[in-house]
Amino acid sequence: MNITLRPAEPDDEAFLRRVYASTRAAELAVVDWTEAQQDAFVRQQFAAQDASYREHYPGAVLQVIQDDGTPAGRLYVHRRPGEIRIMDIALLPEHRNRGIGTALLRGLQAEGAAAGKPVSIHVERFNPALRLYERLGFRPVADRGVYLLLEWTPVGRAPAR
Repeated sequence: MNITLRPAEPDDEAFLRRVYASTRAAELAVVDWTEAQQDAFVRQQFAAQDASYREHYPGAVLQVIQDDGTPAGRLYVHRRPGEIRIMDIALLPEHRNRGIGTALLRGLQAEGAAAGKPVSIHVERFNPALRLYERLGFRPVADRGVYLLLEWTPVGRAPAR
């Protein structure tokens, strides 16, 4: 496994939209929509999420995850003065459950430990990745309805919230 990160470029939009669509596949599987309706929904939701990220996380690093040079997912991180916020981490299904996410999260935890900063992420409470975050030491610090705000804190540092 050779995992690398590179900046997301405008030419990556179709790939990034495909990654986003893969995260919505389970919920779209149960709706009675045509393929064209599902595609229109994904396009609209992807555009709205992208615009929101760019507005609310100025200076964030938007990266494409590569597995042996093949685009495999996305990692969006906002490094703030008091924390490292993972805005989004997602892999295409064929790249999941191979340790890629774990390796990237541990790298962010090492960065947080070196800087003395917590690492945080919002996650839907029924997202299967919640188990991964908990296994890596992330703990709920806020309940936002459908989302939980999870935080990992370096040893010897109290949770920020």
